[in-house]
Amino acid sequence: MTMELVSPSYELVDSSRPKKAIRAPLRVLDPGRSKLSTVETKRIISVLDETIFKIELVSVFSYVIENFDEFSAILGPDLTGAFREHHRLSTILEFMLSHPEDENILYIGSGKGTFFGLVDTDGHLTMHIQGLKSSVRNILRLLYTNTVACQALREVAYTRDPSVHKFINCLSKQRGFLFEQLLTTPLEEKEKCRFLHEVFQRDKKNTETAAGLEDELTAAVQNRDDEIAKKNAVIKELKTHLHNLAKFSESQIQRTRTEAEKQHKTEVRTSQAKCAKLQQELQQLRAQFNALVAEDRETELNLRKKKYKVEMEIENWVQKYDMEMIEKQEEIDEIDEFYVVEKQDLAQLREKYTRLDEEYCQIVEERRVKQEQKDKAEKELAILARAATLIQAVWKGYLVRSLLRSKRKKKGKGKKSTGRR
Repeated sequence: MTMELVSPSYELVDSSRPKKAIRAPLRVLDPGRSKLSTVETKRIISVLDETIFKIELVSVFSYVIENFDEFSAILGPDLTGAFREHHRLSTILEFMLSHPEDENILYIGSGKGTFFGLVDTDGHLTMHIQGLKSSVRNILRLLYTNTVACQALREVAYTRDPSVHKFINCLSKQRGFLFEQLLTTPLEEKEKCRFLHEVFQRDKKNTETAAGLEDELTAAVQNRDDEIAKKNAVIKELKTHLHNLAKFSESQIQRTRTEAEKQHKTEVRTSQAKCAKLQQELQQLRAQFNALVAEDRETELNLRKKKYKVEMEIENWVQKYDMEMIEKQEEIDEIDEFYVVEKQDLAQLREKYTRLDEEYCQIVEERRVKQEQKDKAEKELAILARAATLIQAVWKGYLVRSLLRSKRKKKGKGKKSTGRR
């Protein structure tokens, strides 16, 4: 569901395009871009635009329902049926809110135009509210597919409630502010704050200087007025005194009056000269202020050029870094592929080694068993040989002893026979 069918009338003028008359001195306050660069920011603005567009359409539903005969040919059967269903649900909901006792609904709020002050014990109110929401969504879905009906509904925008107009204007202003904020990078925001701080400081300093000059001018004018008042008081006293002394000397009174007028004129001329001098100093300070502003603008232009150059260098370095990273990534991919192949070979060799190790262990075990059997047989054979040797030795000893005994017996018999003879 897109917003391309009908272009909203609430599109604001891009805040990044100020008038040419003020763009040069306030160029730093403008965003560095005129279009959104990321998908997330575009989606944010798109969601806000679609919300405003839906509010514009929903705000004229009541007028369309009241004038079905006028809009039935434009809306078509589907939209007409949807609006009739919406009117039916709205009527039922208004009746439920105006007669809460009929539906076992307890009203505890302070205003009958809100749903938040009602307690729905049976769930009927919640069900009708959900049905009304679904009806609004269904009508908006059908309007998106009917550009003629959308245009017709937007042409009756004058029938909206003033509060709705005010709400839409607030959302449009919020959209413009959000658009400008999304166009501004953190670095530009920081630079803008710094520039505004410097401008405020200079303006504060100039304001304080002008205020000091104004105070001096006011003090000078006050002194002049005080002196004039004093002179006027002196003149008044002199006039009174002269009036009392008029009968003594008319010529003396005239001379005194002339001297007082001359002195008054002298004081006035002196005061005017002081005022002119202060005014001239004020003009000089204003000229200095204008010169400082021009110098600051030139400095700002140079700094922006330097910033642009640095940004270009950074962009070039970033591109070079990206190219090197791509090459390194390709090398890593090749090494990774070689590593995968080597890893597979290693796994095969490990599997083969495991089999060979098992066979080797089996052969070693068989050899150990054979060696044990052989050692056992050799031990048994040695025992038997020793036993045979012992038996043979015993037998030989026995035979020798037997032979010796027989020889002894024969010798004993021979001796006996010799004695008898």
